[in-house]
Amino acid sequence: MDNIAGQKSTLTWAVHISVLVLVLAWVFPTLGLFVSSFRTSDQISSSGWWAALSTQESQLPAIRVEGDETRDADLYVIEGELFVGSDTSVSAWGTSSREPEAYAPGETADLGDGEALTLSETGAYRLSGPESWEGKRLPRIFTTASAPPEFTLDNYVNVLTSDTAGAGIANAFINTLTVAIPATIIPILVAAFAAYALAWMDFPGRALLIAAVVGLLVVPLQLALIPLLQLHNAVGIGKGYLGVWLAHTGFGLPLAIYLLRNYMVGLPRDIIENARVDGATEFQIFIKIILPLSFPALASFAIFQFLWTWNDLLVALVFLGTDDETLVLTGRLVNLMGSRGGQWEILATSAFVSIVVPLIVFFSMQKFLVRGLLAGSVK
Repeated sequence: MDNIAGQKSTLTWAVHISVLVLVLAWVFPTLGLFVSSFRTSDQISSSGWWAALSTQESQLPAIRVEGDETRDADLYVIEGELFVGSDTSVSAWGTSSREPEAYAPGETADLGDGEALTLSETGAYRLSGPESWEGKRLPRIFTTASAPPEFTLDNYVNVLTSDTAGAGIANAFINTLTVAIPATIIPILVAAFAAYALAWMDFPGRALLIAAVVGLLVVPLQLALIPLLQLHNAVGIGKGYLGVWLAHTGFGLPLAIYLLRNYMVGLPRDIIENARVDGATEFQIFIKIILPLSFPALASFAIFQFLWTWNDLLVALVFLGTDDETLVLTGRLVNLMGSRGGQWEILATSAFVSIVVPLIVFFSMQKFLVRGLLAGSVK
C-alpha cells in the first residue's frame, strides 16, 4: 500500500519529521539568542526568552536605601525611589532575606527604636527615625515585583562601540572578516585549477594525486598545527594574517579539490573536446567554460569554507595569538564568558552579532549548496 499513487511511504514521513526536528533544533536557539540580545540583564535573569512579551513577577536583588536626609518634625527622614524610570510594580517586600515577602505595598515595617520603613507599590520608600541616619548602615529592601516587557538597543550600542562594556567586539568583527574573506577566496582559486587538472588533463601520477587528496580529508588538522607554525617561523612569516590565510588554505584545499573535481568530471565531455578542436587552450577552456559551469560547486565550497573560518578559534589562536589587536570574534566571546559571565545581555548580543554574517552568507548561497554537494554522485 505504500506505493499507491497519492500516498506517502512511512520512510518519506520519517524523513520529513526528521528534517522538521533538525530545523526547529536550530531555529529556536537562534530565535532565543535574538530576543535575548534586546532584553535587559534583569529581564534575562528573571525569565526565559519565550516569556519576553509577558509581564513577569520575580524576586529582585536587594537594594539598599539611600538618599539625602531631611527633617519632618521630630523625625529624620530619607525618601527615594527603587525603580527610577521603570514601570515595575511591587507586589510584596521585606527587610530581611529570610522574609522577603513580609509586607504588602503601602505597609510600614517596624525596624525598632522608633525607626520605620514604608514602601509603596511604585517603589517609592520612606525611612524615618528619631535619630540622624548619618554614619549608620541603612537597611536593605527585598522586593517581589512584576515588570512589563522591556527591550533596548543599548546592548548593541555597548557591544559595537564601547571598548569597556563591549570589550572590543567591533574590532574583533573586523579581524574576523579580515581572516575569513581571503581564507575563503584563496583556496577556491587554487583548488579550481587543481581540480580541472585532475579531472580533464592526462599526466603521470594523476591517480596517485587523487588518492592523496582523498586521504588528506581524514587527517586531523591538529596534527599539523605545530609543525606548520614552526615552518612559518622558519621562513619568516611568523604569526600574522598571512600565516593564518595560508593555514586555512592548506587545511581547506583537500575538501575543495575533491568537491570541485567531482563536479567537473560530470560536465559534458563534448563541450571540452569541441573547444580543443576549435583551438582553445587549456587555460581558455578553464576560464571560459569550466568556471561558469562550476559555479554551484564553487558556491557550495565557499559556504563551508567561510563558515569554518568565521567560526574557527583554534587556528586563529595558534597563528594570530591572543593580542587584542588581532583577536577574532570567537576568541573575544571566550574572553567575555570568562570575565563577564554575569552580563548575559552582553554575551547574547555579542553571540548574535557573530552569527549574523554566516546566516547572511548561507541563506544567500544555499540554493547552490545541494547542487554542489550532489555533483558527481550520479551519472
